[in-house]
Amino acid sequence: MDKISENLSKVPEVTLTFWIIKILATTLGETGGDAVSMSMHLGYALASIIFAGIFVVVVAFQVTAKGFHPFRYWAVIVATTTLGTTLADFADRSLGIGYTGGSAILLILLLTSLAVWRRSEGAVSIDHITSQRVEMFYWGTILFSQTLGTALGDWVADTHGIGYEGGALIFGAGLAVIAAGYFFSKISRTLLFWAAFILTRPLGATLGDLLDKPLDEGGFAFSRLLASAILAIVIIACILFLPQRAGRHPGEEPTS
Repeated sequence: MDKISENLSKVPEVTLTFWIIKILATTLGETGGDAVSMSMHLGYALASIIFAGIFVVVVAFQVTAKGFHPFRYWAVIVATTTLGTTLADFADRSLGIGYTGGSAILLILLLTSLAVWRRSEGAVSIDHITSQRVEMFYWGTILFSQTLGTALGDWVADTHGIGYEGGALIFGAGLAVIAAGYFFSKISRTLLFWAAFILTRPLGATLGDLLDKPLDEGGFAFSRLLASAILAIVIIACILFLPQRAGRHPGEEPTS
C-alpha cells in the first residue's frame, strides 16, 4: 500500500472526464470572475486580489496533500481560471495594454515558465510531478496558461469581430485538430497536452461570455451569478459521478 501511494501522482489521469471538467471549470472561471469584478462592481484589481488569496490557500492545501484528491485538485483549477480571468481583464482593460499586447506578454510568461521548469527538472510532462517543487512549477504554468487563455478568447471574439459563437467554434476546431494529432500522429504527448490545456481556456472564456453577455453583444444574457452556480453544481456532479484516478509515473507497473 505504501509503495502504491508513493507512486501515484497528485494530478488526475488525463481522460475524457478530465477534459469535460476542465472545460466546465474554465467556463465557470469566466462567469465567476466577471460576477465578482463586474456584477458586484468590485473592479478587476480588487477581484484579482480576492482570487489571488483564494488561489494561495487552495494551492497550499493541494501541494501539502499526500495524494490525489479530486475536489482539492479541481478547486485549484477553478481558482486559477477565476484569477486568470480577472488578471487578464485588469491587464487588457484597466492597464490599457489591450488584448493583443496582453496576449503577447502572457505567452512570453507561459513559455518562460515552461522553459524554467524544463531546465530545472529536465521535463515538463505531467507524468513527472513527483515533488512539491515540481508541483509548484505545474501550478504556476497552469495559472499563466489560464490567464493567457482569457486574453486569447477576448482577442479573437472582440478584436476581430468574430463574436463569442465564432470564437467558441475556432477554439473547438483547434482542440479537434489536437485530438487528431493525439490519435493519428507521433507528436509529443507533452506538447499536445499543454496545447490542449491552453486552448480549453479561451474555449471556456468564449462559452462563458456567450452565456452572460447581453443579447445585443451576441450573448444569451444569463445572470453571471446564476450561470456560475449552475456550472459549479455540474462540476461537483461530474467529480462525484464520473470516474477519476491519479495519474501514474513513468515505468510504474499497473496494479490489479
